[in-house]
Amino acid sequence: MSIESHPLQKRLLSTTAISEPDPTMFGNDPNPRTPPATWSPDSKNWLRSRFHFSFAEWGRGPMGFGVLRVLNDDLVQPHRMFGPHPHRDMEIATYVVKGELTHWHEDRSSRGGSSARESLGRGSVQFMTAGTGVTHSEGNDSDSPLRFIQMWIVPRKRGLRPNYASCRGDAKQRDGQWQHLVGDVEDAASGAAVRINQDCNIFVTELHKDADEVALRIQPGRQAYVVNLEGQSSWAAGGDNGASLPTVTLDTYESGTVSGPAELLVRRGSASGAAAATHILVVEMAASASTQ
Repeated sequence: MSIESHPLQKRLLSTTAISEPDPTMFGNDPNPRTPPATWSPDSKNWLRSRFHFSFAEWGRGPMGFGVLRVLNDDLVQPHRMFGPHPHRDMEIATYVVKGELTHWHEDRSSRGGSSARESLGRGSVQFMTAGTGVTHSEGNDSDSPLRFIQMWIVPRKRGLRPNYASCRGDAKQRDGQWQHLVGDVEDAASGAAVRINQDCNIFVTELHKDADEVALRIQPGRQAYVVNLEGQSSWAAGGDNGASLPTVTLDTYESGTVSGPAELLVRRGSASGAAAATHILVVEMAASASTQ
């Protein structure tokens, strides 16, 4: 059977877009002529974003995948920030891949307003229900580069009361297994640390030489967007026809989609290196006719 029959449909990196905006657009100083040694060599700009869906100045991509409207893979250099800016009517979850994310938000729904500032490390998730309106800023207040995944999820209804939550990373919970980071606030059985106003779940795992594989099952009527954050992963199909299908490989930054019902065995790829882990994020949701 052909690769087109595989439950994981790989998305080419060429179908995503790289954005490196001017630093003054977000209240930062101009980029230094010679980047400091503390900056990531992956970019000479303060910010390097990979847009998985149409966003900002890029309009040639899909408009999302089901309720997942935005997924941006951001590299922020040390001591650079997104200045204060507003959001409305969106569930926004940010997953820290590497470094430390500093976040500040102002809640305009409370009498007199309120604000909070927090810094979160690898494996942590920060969440906002933007609802009727929030103002926030985020970025890198540390001496090392920061990489995070920001996801915008369409809520089940508009005009919600703003809310903020976070969960600090726990390497043991994602070690060779799926850690359920984000779940539906209306799902009483959900064990997720953070709850959002949509039938949508976010899982992460890290695979290494002592725990190098994990199963992923997507139920009928469900679908998932997969991002291989670090290392390499191989995806083998299960079920009656699985043995006749080729294995799909995802390298760092690569992504794919899965439509249920599907059974997959995910293994750490040989290109990950002896000491490096394979780091994977999965956004799972109800299947939708709006899937692009």
